[in-house]
Amino acid sequence: MRSSLLAFATDLLDEGLDVVADNVQQRAGASGITLAAAYHDARDVFPHNPRRVVYFQEPGAVFFQPTPRLFNGLKLRPVVSQLIGEGDLLADLVNTTRPRGLDTNAWVVLLHVDRGRAIDEFAQRNAFGDPYLTQLCPSNPDVRAYARALIADVASHGVDSILVESFHFFPFAHGYHHERAFVEISPLTAFLLSLCFCPSCAAAAVDSGVATPALQAAVQAKIRAGLASPADSVEVEDNEAVRALFGGQLGVLLDVRTSVVTSLVAELVEAAHEANPASKVVPIDPSGAIKGYAGGRPTGAPAASISWLLGIDLEQLAHVTGAIEVMAYAANPERVLVDLETYLEALPDSTEIGVILRPLNPDCDGPANLRSKVEIVSSLGFDRVDFYHYGLAPLDALDWIKSALPAATLDVSDSKER
Repeated sequence: MRSSLLAFATDLLDEGLDVVADNVQQRAGASGITLAAAYHDARDVFPHNPRRVVYFQEPGAVFFQPTPRLFNGLKLRPVVSQLIGEGDLLADLVNTTRPRGLDTNAWVVLLHVDRGRAIDEFAQRNAFGDPYLTQLCPSNPDVRAYARALIADVASHGVDSILVESFHFFPFAHGYHHERAFVEISPLTAFLLSLCFCPSCAAAAVDSGVATPALQAAVQAKIRAGLASPADSVEVEDNEAVRALFGGQLGVLLDVRTSVVTSLVAELVEAAHEANPASKVVPIDPSGAIKGYAGGRPTGAPAASISWLLGIDLEQLAHVTGAIEVMAYAANPERVLVDLETYLEALPDSTEIGVILRPLNPDCDGPANLRSKVEIVSSLGFDRVDFYHYGLAPLDALDWIKSALPAATLDVSDSKER
């Protein structure tokens, strides 16, 4: 079972590549570093960073130097972080980790870019045509071209795997600065607000037999009614009941969304393979974070049961990638066990499965809690465990990780070339 710590550019630049590598390899006993090679806007608090405590991430920035030919003629292009200037932090990380026998992974937040009006043309749009200026639409052909080029560029750096986050449609309650809603938004209304009716999505729906104008009008009316009276007649996690809405037309639209997401991931796999056959694309299903991110106390059905709300079909993704990463964001180890067992049931036996754990609040209050979760991951036969997050957690979390990792994970001295 491989292991890594997710990290930001600020961690590597402010503490130094060698210091972080030493901490990951020796203090945490992990076998790799996973750098956020493309990330979104956020305000973060860093408990052990020597240069900064509160930091505002750059919206939609990348932390490597893009290869110009890959983006020639594209309407969307990557924005290089001001932190790295003319440098290439991803290349520097590869050069640091390789001699140590550490895995080098890239963490790519693909479609959630927080670029505001600059992405208006490419953004998801709700049933009223309102753009969501934090997220690119996976149906849009220009977005798909950009996504392929970005993943190919990251793969060309020689990374072992690319953890791809935000390759799907987004939930409405994803988070934005100073967002306001002074009416109750029910789970069903929030889901309907997440449905995309941009021109690309509308065209794909029409091609699949959806009476798109009528469905869009019906969704509008349902949202209006839900904002006026938030009582839901349908439980949003009930897949069959949701699919049956609007005379079954919503079910057809959901199938279209799934096809869009699966085909995009297949294109990413192909692009990465062409750039570097050794780089593996691993999509991250965020359902565990959707349920448990805020408080570490997920409720209701297991995480895998809500993936479809994002356009994710786990079995289809497994067939095109062979690998999936999931998020077990829960304080209670028993909940982690339930969620992970459900993923095992949903995925083909041949799937390589990784899990991201948080060795910090609100999920973890000490080494015993983390150890019990890692033991669950190991006992279920998962292939990797990653920890979120090097810069956001206190340094003591590194000791918790080392005490939790099974012996097979601790032998990081063996070169992978042997």
